[in-house]
Amino acid sequence: MGKLFLVDDHAVVREGLRALLEGAGHRVVGEADEPTAAVAGVMQTRPDLVLLDLSLGGSRSGLEVLEDLARRKAGVPVLVLSMSSQPRTVADAMRLGARGYVLKGSPSARVLEAIRTILAGRSYLTDDEAVLALQGLTDKEATWDDLSSRERQILVMVARGYSSTEIGIQLHLSAKTVDTYRSRMMAKLGLGDVAGVVRWAIRNGLVSAEE
Repeated sequence: MGKLFLVDDHAVVREGLRALLEGAGHRVVGEADEPTAAVAGVMQTRPDLVLLDLSLGGSRSGLEVLEDLARRKAGVPVLVLSMSSQPRTVADAMRLGARGYVLKGSPSARVLEAIRTILAGRSYLTDDEAVLALQGLTDKEATWDDLSSRERQILVMVARGYSSTEIGIQLHLSAKTVDTYRSRMMAKLGLGDVAGVVRWAIRNGLVSAEE
């Protein structure tokens, strides 16, 4: 059985996962509800596996957690649990180092199977998710990888409803600079308005529809 770390911004989801995993004999060594705490917690506890949601609070997403862990050479495998079935999202997560991808809403037995598979040193994708990943790799739509780190932050915050002034305060930028980044980000993604940014972020699993 493995030592696991949970990353999800909903406490009820973490509680449900903890009950499922501990009932199956695993040990949950830590949990976090936002990216900075997630990376710090993983580096401190050194779990055997991280279970990661892609839609997290703040200006960062689960995709950036994957990037940060890779940059720090954490060496900890990650299983993504996400609501997003968008091919590009699945492909991006796998390309950034995830060892598996399971859609939220899947049977608990599938989550446990994915954990066993990854702990045994293999990657985990069902046939459906493998098809999504392949579709995402051939999709020509602009992607998360095409954006700068600042554009990514601003995309997520715009999708969460922050104004340019509010974003500027949090990121220590002027509202005019935020507008410049936002315009550049929207041009890269081919988006014409804020509603389009919100739809893109939801479609790619960066924010949830309830936010």
